[in-house]
Amino acid sequence: MLRFAPSPTGDLHIGNLRAAILNYIIAKQTNQEFLIRIEDTDSARNIQGKDKEILGLLNLFGLLWDRLVYQSENFKQHNIIANELIKANKAFYCYCTKEFLAAKKEEAIKEGRAFRYDDSWALLCKDVNNKPVIRLKGATDSISFFDEIKGECSFNQNEIDSFVIIREDGIPTYNFACSIDDMIYDISYIIRGEDHTSNTPKQILIRNSLGYLKEIKHAHLPIILNKFGKKMSKRDNESSVNWLLEQGFLPQAIINYLLSMGNKPKEEIFALKDAIAWFDIKTLSKSPVKFDIDQLRHINREHLKRLNIKDMANLLESQDLSIGALAKVYLEEASTLNELRDKISLIFSKKEISDENMKLIKDSIMKLIDEDSKSLEDFNSFKSALIALTNLNGKALFHPLRYLLTGSYNGPLLNDIYIYLRFYLKEILRS
Repeated sequence: MLRFAPSPTGDLHIGNLRAAILNYIIAKQTNQEFLIRIEDTDSARNIQGKDKEILGLLNLFGLLWDRLVYQSENFKQHNIIANELIKANKAFYCYCTKEFLAAKKEEAIKEGRAFRYDDSWALLCKDVNNKPVIRLKGATDSISFFDEIKGECSFNQNEIDSFVIIREDGIPTYNFACSIDDMIYDISYIIRGEDHTSNTPKQILIRNSLGYLKEIKHAHLPIILNKFGKKMSKRDNESSVNWLLEQGFLPQAIINYLLSMGNKPKEEIFALKDAIAWFDIKTLSKSPVKFDIDQLRHINREHLKRLNIKDMANLLESQDLSIGALAKVYLEEASTLNELRDKISLIFSKKEISDENMKLIKDSIMKLIDEDSKSLEDFNSFKSALIALTNLNGKALFHPLRYLLTGSYNGPLLNDIYIYLRFYLKEILRS
């Protein structure tokens, strides 16, 4: 089984979505189940409703799960297992206060050495602290694992001292809850961000301490950089999946782009179902990848081009196929749904009459509409009728005409869009 384990503490990050997509693909390629595990151990940071929001987004992106669980449902089992580790002398109660540990860390900094927990400290604060934590005994040997992207990874035993697995309030820490749940749900392959690499040896140590023999494969995805080459953070708008969707990027385009990052897909434009056939996680670059919103815009435009006019109209909140067709023409200069909405909105916006020529052209069009003139049926006839009525031609006619019909002095050829605009002329020219 493969799993995606989001925390309901904020917006879904594109790095997390990338991990979810890859877990889903590998699950499909290997005929395994895809588990969603909501990691809600940090009750202080959990945001009400974020779990439902994340699940809604996964559903929107087509990442349909076979099973859904909440980590908090296993708290009781986590504590039982922690106590079994104490009985087996693999874990112990630690009464160190936060102040004591802070002082020891400060001492290490002043002496220019790395801070390491010393097991001999465990009982020093017992008289003043009646709420101990439970620590797993540190590694007695180096811990190594093979990463499907990074290759062999090894951690010296000195890097893994005794660490907390159950907090003073009985809540399991991230690493403990994560590793135990991976055992409970028989996870076979863990795909997650590179920032979790240092957690992996701790989780391996937990499983080893419990005598868990199943080998779990690992792949840690390189970090995503922002446009400045720095690690993308929550402060970067582009990091939020919600923000990208609000800007008018399509889910299928976002998937396409995230699977293309640090990769060489067989085709530039593809759907999730296509990627299942050819994707190979071992071909991903080991290096960090920079998020390029211009490339995403390009991919998004190509996916918009592939939509039929009915789907395009629906995405623009219209039931009129002509609006969908009109939007497809505007893809010459628009890349997102928002940009298309802006273009369509300009067409139907109130136009300011700036000169006598523009007023004359407008009045002439309204005259043709009132007469239900057959010249309105195609652009060449429409143009000829306006020339005859206004005695205008060339730029003097077409410059103001474009503005009256589209709300802009630039854009697609009027000959290409008039076929769709003619159905709305009265509405477009309303005073």
